[in-house]
Amino acid sequence: MFRALLTRAPRLISPFGSSKRGILTQAFSAGPTEPPLLEQTVPEHFAGIVREYGDRNAVISHHQRARLTYDALDRDSNALARGLAKQGVKKGDRVAVSLGNNIEYATATYALFKLGAILVPLNPAFNAPQVLSALNHLTASHLIIGTETNLPRKEPRSNIPLLTHLVPNLTSSSKLESEVVPSLQSIIIVSNSSGCIETSSYKSTTRYQDVLEDGGSSLALPNQGLDPNDIVNIQFTSGTTSTPKAACLSHRSILNNGKSIGDRMLLTSEDIVCCPPPLFHCFGCILGYMATATHGSTIVFPTEAFNALATLQTVREYSCTALYGVPTMFVAELELLASNAVPHDGFRHLRTGIAAGSSIPAELMLRLHKVLNLTELTICYGMTETSPVSAMTTTDDPIEKRIDSVGRLLPHVKAKVVDPTDWSRILAVGERGELAVSGYLVMKGYWGDEKRTREVLVPDQDGILWMHTGDEASMDEEGYVKITGRIKDLIIKGGENIHPLEVENCLFAHPAVSEVSVVGLPDERYGEVVAAFVITHDGAKVTADEIREWVKARLSHHLVPKYVFWVDNYPKTASGKIQKFKLQEQGMALLREGKGFK
Repeated sequence: MFRALLTRAPRLISPFGSSKRGILTQAFSAGPTEPPLLEQTVPEHFAGIVREYGDRNAVISHHQRARLTYDALDRDSNALARGLAKQGVKKGDRVAVSLGNNIEYATATYALFKLGAILVPLNPAFNAPQVLSALNHLTASHLIIGTETNLPRKEPRSNIPLLTHLVPNLTSSSKLESEVVPSLQSIIIVSNSSGCIETSSYKSTTRYQDVLEDGGSSLALPNQGLDPNDIVNIQFTSGTTSTPKAACLSHRSILNNGKSIGDRMLLTSEDIVCCPPPLFHCFGCILGYMATATHGSTIVFPTEAFNALATLQTVREYSCTALYGVPTMFVAELELLASNAVPHDGFRHLRTGIAAGSSIPAELMLRLHKVLNLTELTICYGMTETSPVSAMTTTDDPIEKRIDSVGRLLPHVKAKVVDPTDWSRILAVGERGELAVSGYLVMKGYWGDEKRTREVLVPDQDGILWMHTGDEASMDEEGYVKITGRIKDLIIKGGENIHPLEVENCLFAHPAVSEVSVVGLPDERYGEVVAAFVITHDGAKVTADEIREWVKARLSHHLVPKYVFWVDNYPKTASGKIQKFKLQEQGMALLREGKGFK
């Protein structure tokens, strides 16, 4: 199988005719044109991987003590696809999956792709009204769900109350009928509670194992009439600033994105990737599962939901070569190592991985290099609506580029930085504005929401569709993209634009600070002022005045926080992103109670 190994991203040529090759004259860039895009469906490409790497491990579930080779994953997903077809699943149906990272989820993913059904990952943390809303919005026909939900740092939660909310006659009738979700035809239950929750009395549900066995044959499915441009995955956006939206992604977009990500990491069939980020999010599903599966690599799930100790133990036990995470995950792992809760040996095989989800402070990057041997760690930038990654560092980019940027564009991707108030005006190199992205990776739209689709997917004068990200960014003359924050997160203090990330990076370097998030709070005099929400290391002592003095000594005076709040955790999305709009609400409530440390 042909695989492009990128030792350094090709030089980018300005579309504006720079006199010096590879140097941009405006903040507009295009990624490499090689290797060519894959014009296949996910199952077509997967079949080639199975032929070449069939005897190699595809998926290892550490917490289940289970593993599947590529051959076994192919056979099991064929059998499950046939079983799902007997349950009424057909091409184009929306099938919701509410599971943690496990073997069943990995198998269901390929079963649905092979059928041409649309995989709709649900956050297992969703409550009954959220599940109800998602199923009805997509008129989902089937739901695959665990008997319990496992969440980070919480006791397992039974899903039976949720199911009885959807189907009140769960035990009294063998026919599934839901007045609140009329489109629902079948509920398939995965037993993930080690027998603690008995489901045999729930007559209107079907056991996952029975569906798998009912499939019978593990032979390849007959032609389902699949097309690379078919919608195959609908991802709900994280909801960091607003209600979630359902982004429609195709075979072509997620297959090529996963392939390009793996190429940039230099993944091979020898790599073993530890993936704590959830499969219901693009990070786990595409950066993780699709990147490994397009390269014959192995993906390892430490637990159903993130657990820092289990993650480090998994890396050691399986001699993992790559580790994924968002900053908060890496911080938790480093804290454990610092406290000697885990032996420091066993990480020598690590070389690469992905840090994504939010910007990586320089201090954290350097610690990951030194403590976990992640010297080839890559940084990814993207969003659900772009399948998701548009820019990424390479394994050998200069360290300053890996600390100060999110790398350069992936192949066949274009991006520009535009004036947020005039999207037709492309800004100069180094100038901050809104990032817009174009190419094969752009979603087909938000399901059932043309209005919000038109707000962000906007054609230019040549008719090319651009996804306006809402992220503030700049681009240097070599095409490296720097994300400086969310447009909506900008703090405007007395007419001065303040970028929270600048203050966060400064405070993260403070020896007492474990995590920090900065937002703007209303102020009568200045309009907005800086507020810092700080989590300290265990046992560390620091005052609000010391926090301010630290910033004052390193940054301009107007960046010094007026308010400092001590917190134990942050409101976060399931992928680990801090929900700053909730922090702002929390800050305003604390101020009303007189609890802001001035």
